[in-house]
Amino acid sequence: MQKLRITGGRYKGRSVEVPHGPYEIRPAMDRMRESLFSILGDLNGKSFLDLFSGSGILAIEAASRGAFPVECVERDRPKFPALLRNVGIVDTRIECHCMPVERYVLRAERSFSVVFCDPPFPYAHKAELIASIAAKGLVEEGGLLLIHYPSENVLPESAGDLKKTDQREYGRSLVRFYTRSASSLIEHIEQAPDTYV
Repeated sequence: MQKLRITGGRYKGRSVEVPHGPYEIRPAMDRMRESLFSILGDLNGKSFLDLFSGSGILAIEAASRGAFPVECVERDRPKFPALLRNVGIVDTRIECHCMPVERYVLRAERSFSVVFCDPPFPYAHKAELIASIAAKGLVEEGGLLLIHYPSENVLPESAGDLKKTDQREYGRSLVRFYTRSASSLIEHIEQAPDTYV
């Protein structure tokens, strides 16, 4: 079974399993994750939401760096037991939801400091999902939405009060950063080095 390593923080070096299921899981690259969390910096006192979480590796990386509370959303039931085993290595509770991301967003009752969205590359509704996240207020004021997507896709520059503030390239894919309203986080991202080589 394929394993992924945690790249930093309290659980650095620990491994988690990549679950099998009817839909291919596309694990985020180790160097990409290390780069993104270097940009995000200290997550103590920040909340984190991992949408299309698969193995839960992004949520675990966030918890490893101090984020709390942390939540995962994954709709694929055959993958869910592996997700629960993986997040079990974290001392603090990571809440996991087995449901479509779209349903979770519509029902969400709280906002998060950081929302990471890693939909399957063929997923055709990325722009609509960004708009729904903005309309629901899923990102707290001054918070960030990150979305990982293939370079051939075209995403909006803004949606509601979410504005594009950065974009990083990782091989043939991109991670776009949206910030909700003006905050010191914009300056932090613009000044952060891109550690991906």
